[in-house]
Amino acid sequence: MKKRFVIEVKDLVKRYSGVPAVNEISFNVLEGEIFGMVGPNGAGKTTTIECIEGLRHPDTGMVKVLGMDPRRNGYALREKIGIQLQESALPDRIKVWEAMEMFASFYPKTVDGNDLLEKLGLIEKRKTAFTKLSGGQKQRLFIALALINDPEVVFLDELTTGLDPKARRSIWDLVLGIRDRGKTVFLTTHFMEEAERLCNRVAIMDQAKIVALDTPSNLISSLSSEYRVVFNVQDTLDKTRFKKIPAVSRIEQVDEQVTIYGNEEGLLIGIVNALEAGEIRFRSLRTEQPTLEDVFLTMTGKQMQES
Repeated sequence: MKKRFVIEVKDLVKRYSGVPAVNEISFNVLEGEIFGMVGPNGAGKTTTIECIEGLRHPDTGMVKVLGMDPRRNGYALREKIGIQLQESALPDRIKVWEAMEMFASFYPKTVDGNDLLEKLGLIEKRKTAFTKLSGGQKQRLFIALALINDPEVVFLDELTTGLDPKARRSIWDLVLGIRDRGKTVFLTTHFMEEAERLCNRVAIMDQAKIVALDTPSNLISSLSSEYRVVFNVQDTLDKTRFKKIPAVSRIEQVDEQVTIYGNEEGLLIGIVNALEAGEIRFRSLRTEQPTLEDVFLTMTGKQMQES
């Protein structure tokens, strides 16, 4: 059965003091997918998601969510969507169960709050004050609050910013679980690994525009990017013998770490043979394939920055 579009955006423009934060972007989101919008801070991701949610009014363009205009049908739409904002907070002393009950009171239809806390691993924190929760637990609570009305579409804006790697990966599992329960997820992030791991499709934004949109695997495979072999040596590497390997395109060394770029076919075996022939002592040898961050670098010429 053909899936419907649950989000439709066409020629969206939003300016601040005459400067476009979002400049004529168009895309659609399919029912049941995790759609990611990635890019550096200031690229226009949050402005885009807030226009779709109805929190900001576009200057021009069309936005529809579940067939509704967020500006004209705001109240009806908010009963069918769940929102986690980039900067969310609750009163320090409010307990987890109190926050759940407060948010549940906003909607005519809700799911069982305790069941939701159980699924998100927060049931033992039910009586804990918000200020006593860890960063990861707070993000889990915000996800629970976004799901309390059993929404069809869930918006997650920079959900894992500020979390440690373990907590970040735990949240990733929760997001995949939301999708597996039949929800559509629209997320923004500036973590490329996050988008590559979670998203069915990704839109890369830069300077208020979408510069690429496809599945992560298609974006990576379409990139004529080089494979990499990385290893450490004690001294400055004599690059002469490695430059003779047909698969090698360039060689970089920063302190002890050497990175050799080139075509996948023949690259690794050629480097290993050259290391052995030159009796070069090395350690921590590994191969690296192109990633979504490589796509971003190619599209924009900028290195992603974590904040």
